[in-house]
Amino acid sequence: MYFRKFVVGDMGNNNYLLIDNGEAALVDCTGDIPELDAVLKENNAELKYIFLTHAHFDHIAGVKKLQEKYNCKVYLHEADKSVLDGTNDFMHAVGLPTIEIPTINIWLKDNDKVKVGEVELDVIHLPGHTPGGVGYKYENMLFSGDTLFLNSVGRTDLPGGDFDALKSSVLNKIFNLDSHTIVYTGHGSDTSVEYEKKYNSIL
Repeated sequence: MYFRKFVVGDMGNNNYLLIDNGEAALVDCTGDIPELDAVLKENNAELKYIFLTHAHFDHIAGVKKLQEKYNCKVYLHEADKSVLDGTNDFMHAVGLPTIEIPTINIWLKDNDKVKVGEVELDVIHLPGHTPGGVGYKYENMLFSGDTLFLNSVGRTDLPGGDFDALKSSVLNKIFNLDSHTIVYTGHGSDTSVEYEKKYNSIL
């Protein structure tokens, strides 16, 4: 599987491109990715899917444009529907411009599987940062969204946030994965299950 990280937007969001067997998927889509078309062409791939880790505006703001351009399917956990629906109310409240809300084609549940090419990823429900946060796991890779960061965790002071739920998601789900699992986070540097077990003081 081809894998590439793009850092996008003012908040330094990590968007991840996965390619296998001519199909491509983005994990989150913050905004324009200037290199995207060239990378797809180099790999003879078509963008077919966008897998969202959660529905916060900085992870979905670029989705609608790509959805219309590529006619790709968008996936989100069903518990984040309220977060998605309230996006522009939140944007108004904090004085930010509204965004185009994407259409969700597939509503996910815990333990679902998603595919890109011949690669199958496990969907792990990780509530806490939002009610419908998820991680996508493939072999020793976990795309964790904003649940877990290097030496930190996602904030829980926004609507739908729940620190106890987030702590449970990390301790009882992420930390039960193989210690060599690399955690590809929604912002900042990647980390590992082993490292966070040892050094994450917040937990």
